[in-house]
Amino acid sequence: MPRKSKIERKTAETDVRILLDLDGTGKGRISTTIPFLDHMLTLMSRHGLFDLTVKGSGDTDVDDHHLVEDIGICLGKAFRESLEAKEGVNRYGSATVPMDESLAAVQIDLSGRSYLVYNVNFGARKIKTFDLALIQEFFQAFADNSGMTLHVNVMYGKNNHHVAEAIFKAFARALREAVALNTRISGVLSTKGSL
Repeated sequence: MPRKSKIERKTAETDVRILLDLDGTGKGRISTTIPFLDHMLTLMSRHGLFDLTVKGSGDTDVDDHHLVEDIGICLGKAFRESLEAKEGVNRYGSATVPMDESLAAVQIDLSGRSYLVYNVNFGARKIKTFDLALIQEFFQAFADNSGMTLHVNVMYGKNNHHVAEAIFKAFARALREAVALNTRISGVLSTKGSL
């Protein structure tokens, strides 16, 4: 069965469309009107080996917040929908990724329980015009709408761009591991019998 989803969300503030194929080859077609976010989502697609199309626009003349959050909401829903009953998936994923002087670790549990732990301290508030506080908002929206427990920890790093790249690459690799099918798992990986 194909593990794909299509999510659309249109509000007075944003218009977001997502196509996701969990079993892709890392093809990203990302166009959000926020260049830095486009770059991060392209990394996520490539390193997660997900085929991902994201088209988004919104009231970025006011602030990028609404669009970044709504993309996180839609991506979270896309992953949740693509996984359906979560039968045969690893459930857990973990990755630690360096980017030059920076090191980030991400751990994931497709538990059905939304939770975010976010230990990241960017040295400055912005990269160009992108507000780095919105990265936490993105991950909060993703965790809430995917139903996953998500831990994002940066051990160290000086260059904010490198820190952000390490986070998104680690996130992608941990996601890839968590959603991977495992022929040794019958049903869901839980003693309860459901996730």
